[in-house]
Amino acid sequence: MKNKYSVLRNMLVSGLFLLASSGLFAQAKFAGTWALNESKSDFGGGQFRFAATSMVVTQDAATLSVESTMPGRDGGEMKTNATYKLDGSVSENPMFNSTRKTTAAWSADKTSLTLSHVMTFDMNGESREMKSADEWKLSDGGKVLMITSTRTNPDGNEMKTTAAYDKK
Repeated sequence: MKNKYSVLRNMLVSGLFLLASSGLFAQAKFAGTWALNESKSDFGGGQFRFAATSMVVTQDAATLSVESTMPGRDGGEMKTNATYKLDGSVSENPMFNSTRKTTAAWSADKTSLTLSHVMTFDMNGESREMKSADEWKLSDGGKVLMITSTRTNPDGNEMKTTAAYDKK
């Protein structure tokens, strides 16, 4: 009889541990409407900043979809849509006159997501490849989305910027 209770107790403790630990490694939830907060952002002192002024993000277990709004050339707004697969396979999204190929990878603790991008385009008859990466991470209890972008400029120098978005 004692063994029966011992086994039952061990099963109960193991079950509770599994339930508790499954929440520890849940993926960050980036879904929501986000507005750029320039005072929390760091664009590296450069004049050129390539950050959306607002984003609407939807997320499920398989995909992250982003509708971004940016200032357009004519003073209006430019909207772009992109959907990223969260299983590590390549996602393809149109960007300018090309296709941007992206692979998503979660951090070990599932609190940040890195989107690694490759875009191939022609410049003066020569094929060029541009690589960049965006790390998405929540802060301030999920009220702020920090996106740290790393890209290599044409000179081969690395540029790093961080755009901060407040949840609306």
